Amino acid sequence: MNKRYVKFLIFASAVTLVVLLSAFSFTSMWKDPPIVPGPGVTEIRMLSEWLPQLAGTKSDTEVYVIKGSGDGGRFLLLGGTHPNEPGATLAAVVMIENVSALMGDLYVIPRANRSAFTHNDAMEGAPQFFSIELPDGSERVFRFGSRRTNPISQWPDPTIFNHPAGTTMGGSEISNLNRAFPGREDGLTTERVAAAIMNLIRQEGIDLVVDLHEASPEYPVNNAIVFHQDAAEVAIMTQMMLEMEGIDIRLEESPINLRGLTHREIGDNSDALAILLEVSNPSQGRLRGATTEELVTTGIDKFYLQASKDGKLFAPYDETGYSLDLRAARHVATISGLLDSWNMMYSDRMIVLSDIPAYQQILDKGLGAFLSPIS
Repeated sequence: MNKRYVKFLIFASAVTLVVLLSAFSFTSMWKDPPIVPGPGVTEIRMLSEWLPQLAGTKSDTEVYVIKGSGDGGRFLLLGGTHPNEPGATLAAVVMIENVSALMGDLYVIPRANRSAFTHNDAMEGAPQFFSIELPDGSERVFRFGSRRTNPISQWPDPTIFNHPAGTTMGGSEISNLNRAFPGREDGLTTERVAAAIMNLIRQEGIDLVVDLHEASPEYPVNNAIVFHQDAAEVAIMTQMMLEMEGIDIRLEESPINLRGLTHREIGDNSDALAILLEVSNPSQGRLRGATTEELVTTGIDKFYLQASKDGKLFAPYDETGYSLDLRAARHVATISGLLDSWNMMYSDRMIVLSDIPAYQQILDKGLGAFLSPIS
């Protein structure tokens, strides 16, 4: 066997190994990290029950149902609309793994755009996974995904996205779930997911919808309750209650002409009150350094610290960063406040949940204290 042929075999073997390792890494993103249903979970259903076309696709996703023993209102909580906003996903997971319902029903979709969890945004250098340590020393691993549906599930995007409301957007926005509402049952994948969620809202008689998000510290709509006009009273009352507890939060009314977003389209196209929550996340922004797992979990970034000193941010920021614990704690506290406000205003459709972790508890103990070990 001549030397040239040996070198070729070595090179070909190395290329094959790289391809196989890359394929393994790529397909590993298709496996969902486990969520541990808490004692309050009464059913786990699939979104395809409300739109059968999703069945068997990477966009079909779990709907965790927590039913109360007493009659009441119905509440839908959305996490993972944008899977690169981990505080939103983790707040939804904390609710699933801890909360029970005394009156009314809670529906939680922690991975609303499940397909978008299976890849990263190109050229962003983001981690594929991040981990949280539990009190017993074990870790829970979660995926850091993309703002948009995986091209494997939906490709190509059109040049122009013609929204059902008659407005137009850049074509890539058709793969952004928070631009696709109210969706189309016969549309592209992301539109079908939106349509399935709308079907769930209408068919299950959902009264209140909260969509969880995170925002760049330099983005004006930050640490905010964004509300459809029909939900104004609930939002205002919640802000007052949170500020009494020392949690500063802004109010933003949903712009009438900003189409495709949950807080606009769910409110316009159903009987539910629609609210979107934003919390500051340095790993989202354009001023950050490397998007490391440490940045995702601690929110500490020297560039954002300088931007804060220069007065460039719309959210408070100092040497302590803006941790995942803090971001999830703000979301959970706001959810609790919204439910308190709802119950004061709609006593005939109360939604009473137990064992919601308190804001200060999450800050003191860390998120890991409210996540179950994987057996």
